[in-house]
Amino acid sequence: MAHKKKKTTKFTKKLLNKYRLVILNEDTFEERVSLKLTRLNVFVLLSLSTIFLVVATTILIAFTPLREYIPGYSSVALKKRATALYYKTDSLQRVIAINDQYFQSIKKVLHGEVDTLAFNKDSIIKAREQEAKTFDLSPSKEDSLLREKVRKEDKYNLFESAKINSNFILFPPVSGTISQEFKIDEKHFGVDIVAVVGTPVKATADGVIIFSDWTTDGGYVIILKHSQGLISVYKHNAMLTKSQGDSVTAGEVIATIGNTGEISTGPHLHFELWSNGYPINPTNFIDFK
Repeated sequence: MAHKKKKTTKFTKKLLNKYRLVILNEDTFEERVSLKLTRLNVFVLLSLSTIFLVVATTILIAFTPLREYIPGYSSVALKKRATALYYKTDSLQRVIAINDQYFQSIKKVLHGEVDTLAFNKDSIIKAREQEAKTFDLSPSKEDSLLREKVRKEDKYNLFESAKINSNFILFPPVSGTISQEFKIDEKHFGVDIVAVVGTPVKATADGVIIFSDWTTDGGYVIILKHSQGLISVYKHNAMLTKSQGDSVTAGEVIATIGNTGEISTGPHLHFELWSNGYPINPTNFIDFK
């Protein structure tokens, strides 16, 4: 026990032994700096210096831009760009989903894949008759005379009936004989107009080209989107003169008559009109003769 205590006392004395650090001029041996040190002082000084360096380095890395130069740390600008790209990617995914749904609708228009139940005329009439039973809709004598007068005046004015509003008129894309009429029950959602190969096909109204390409069944097909939810479709063309995204005016040439596509039976234009997703009979609005 005494030996151990003696050893501890000796170690303590070593820590407290005083030393002198002297800096001399090598030429003159003149004493410049003189410091009195102990081993304990040196140990404490080195420990405090090490702690200070660790704390200073941590603060430097955590709270200053210098951390960007350390591998594994991303810059603030990079984080901002990553966040912006994340939101932009999310927005693009929504736009892609909407466009995909829109293109699926166009695909149905091109292939004629429309549920005929949606156009059951009898069921619509019956529903309207049930609603009409609760109202007195019988026309007066004056109203009947006015209706007959207007009917006679507009009977042969097909362009007048084509007006959607005061500034919207549909023009014939091509003139010719109709070889096949509009028949929903046969899934023929347009009319076939016979014409000579190379005859210009014109836009029926102002609009934007939303499809202009080759399809297996319809050959060269071009689709225009107009105002008021109206879409016009032109199939079996020999050549397309407009591309997707182009804006066209009514009467502007967009294609030429041809005989392309697997279901084409001769030179003609298959023309369709769609209003808010439903096919309508073009002959109700356009005179093709």
